Amino acid sequence: MLVTSALPYANGPIHLGHLLEYVQADIWVRYQRLRGLECIFVCADDTHGTPVMLRARQEGISPEALIERMAVEHARDVAGFFIDFDNFHTTHSEENRRLVETIFKRLDERGHIVRRNVRQAYDEREHMFLPDRFVRGTCPVCRTADQYGDSCENCGATYSPGELIDPVSVLSGTAPTLRDSEHLFFRLGDFREMLHDWVHGGRLHPSVTRKLDEWFAEGLKDWDISRDAPYFGFEIPGAPGKYFYVWLDAPVGYMASFEHLCARRSDLDFEAFWGVGSDKELYHFIGKDIIYFHSLFWPAVLAGAGFRTPTAVYVHGFLTVDGQKMSKSRGTFITARTYLDHLQPDYLRYYFAAKLGAGIDDFDLNLEDFVLRVNADLVGKFVNIASRCARFLAGSFDNRLAAALDTPALHAELAAAGEAIGELYRAREYGRAIREIMALADRANRYIDERKPWVLARDAGQADAVQAICTTGINLFRILLIYLKPVVPSLAERAEAFLNVEPLRWEDRQSALTAHRLNEFKPLLMRMDDTDVAAVIEASRPDLVQPERARL
Repeated sequence: MLVTSALPYANGPIHLGHLLEYVQADIWVRYQRLRGLECIFVCADDTHGTPVMLRARQEGISPEALIERMAVEHARDVAGFFIDFDNFHTTHSEENRRLVETIFKRLDERGHIVRRNVRQAYDEREHMFLPDRFVRGTCPVCRTADQYGDSCENCGATYSPGELIDPVSVLSGTAPTLRDSEHLFFRLGDFREMLHDWVHGGRLHPSVTRKLDEWFAEGLKDWDISRDAPYFGFEIPGAPGKYFYVWLDAPVGYMASFEHLCARRSDLDFEAFWGVGSDKELYHFIGKDIIYFHSLFWPAVLAGAGFRTPTAVYVHGFLTVDGQKMSKSRGTFITARTYLDHLQPDYLRYYFAAKLGAGIDDFDLNLEDFVLRVNADLVGKFVNIASRCARFLAGSFDNRLAAALDTPALHAELAAAGEAIGELYRAREYGRAIREIMALADRANRYIDERKPWVLARDAGQADAVQAICTTGINLFRILLIYLKPVVPSLAERAEAFLNVEPLRWEDRQSALTAHRLNEFKPLLMRMDDTDVAAVIEASRPDLVQPERARL
């Protein structure tokens, strides 16, 4: 299977909003791999468009220099959170240029592209046509103020900038004028029947399908896929001064990143994954603000150009912090780099997993609950099992496990829970999976409390019993480690080093580790402190992050 995450836009840093999605997808991918399935995970920087061009102009550098710098920073930051991409590429690549030109040529030859004059917003002061997102005004549908020129964040309506009430250029603050220009449009309506079948084929969460049905009822509009110079992107062949709109070439970046990977791996074949009739699976993880692009335009473009359509599109909600949108003034617009300067990535990965489900409800990072949940679950329950047992095994048994378990039935009970937990991972019901895992951790700690090895250790005649009890405890810890491995990979790696074992697989939960020597136990995870979180907030206040358009 091939899995993609939405592409971070190259005019700003990776922040916690991006990471919610990358962690969600990475957990899913790691689970599949833990089961022994081939799961390719790719992403890329989304590099084209006016915002990148203007950011580069402000810094006095070329757009190419800007996106090269951001690519290094983005790759560093996602790696810091152990997001295990097989390939992280860029949409400003020859692979992407070739693919988008091929797709456009096929769509044009098959009659799915039309040309017509349009009146569009023009900034007289800046002497340029304005991208939709550079015009703001009042939504013509629900009358919500300060909305983008292409869609409303409040009601989800889509429209053109000319339909906004009291539009204003975000560049100059002046009211834009309207000018005529010939543009190229993709005839989305040509694919209405195909899209209706695709949308209702079980590929989307029911709430997403219901939203798309509203757009079907309104009618599928032609999609403007061109932009006028000046524009940073790929020029459209045969149309001087016209460029592919970033929303056409950006999703093609999924294909380009995979093709770039295929060039390095002889075992992968591009056509086998993207050709019509492919028996591979293709999954996109995205935010709910870009449903329209991924669930209507993208499948239609792929089908029209002779490529396969996605197996499923998995959608998540927005991230809030303490119940509000991320805010620079409150210090809650937190970049990946600022977080990593103060806190361990596994803390955030675990908290995201503990609250994530398959739906599109917004996700709230409650900072107080964040500290309490991580400390109680990961340190107080999970790591506690290993530390309690390791102390006795190190002191009296030279870190060696007994030849047999004290309570094999309990080990079998925890191992049997793996099928249900695995199904929850597969269904992206991570919060439910974490609750099941922590209930098992409570069961393991209760077992140790009931058997009281610290009491038995006072009697030399009970040495074998103490070793068997602690061996059971370590094996229960090992099972829980396997269940948590997709969520906390760094902690899992340290725990595997303590257990002195090769990287664990999902099926390893069925066996027991006996007559085996452990390595010296070292603290696997420190408790999080409120002051560390406060330091993140304080460090985030002066961060100057440029406004970012809805990312792909």
